[in-house]
Amino acid sequence: MPDIDQTDRMILSILQREGRITNLELSDRIGLSPTATSERTRRLLQDGLITGFGARVDPHRLGLGLLVFVEVLLDKTTPDVFGRFAEAVSRAPEVLECHMVAGGFDYLVKTRVRDMAAYRRFLGDVLLGLPGVRETRTYAVMEEVKSDAPLPL
Repeated sequence: MPDIDQTDRMILSILQREGRITNLELSDRIGLSPTATSERTRRLLQDGLITGFGARVDPHRLGLGLLVFVEVLLDKTTPDVFGRFAEAVSRAPEVLECHMVAGGFDYLVKTRVRDMAAYRRFLGDVLLGLPGVRETRTYAVMEEVKSDAPLPL
């Protein structure tokens, strides 16, 4: 664990849940002056513990109702194949997350699209054309039980 104290943990916990909280309200909740709170938050940003701020957007309201996880198996497990795949998948806007994993496949890809027809287009036009892809397995999400959870501090 990085060198952070309980106050830093409180700041991180609150900001994960309420990113738009004012510095004044944050300082009241953690029991520090606004200046001290601002300095701590700035340090957490500079140290890379806070990686950014953003809005959570409802994907369904944007017409992106289908969440899909895809297991990707590469044809070779060499550094150059991993590198070419990682570089190419990073450029695909439909890909929300991509993780190299240990186990029976190489990458787990999380994507969000309009519907199954859009997913089939993405699979055929994008994913299967990425460098080194030998095989995929698709898991369409039927219900999102928990998402966007803050990290336990």
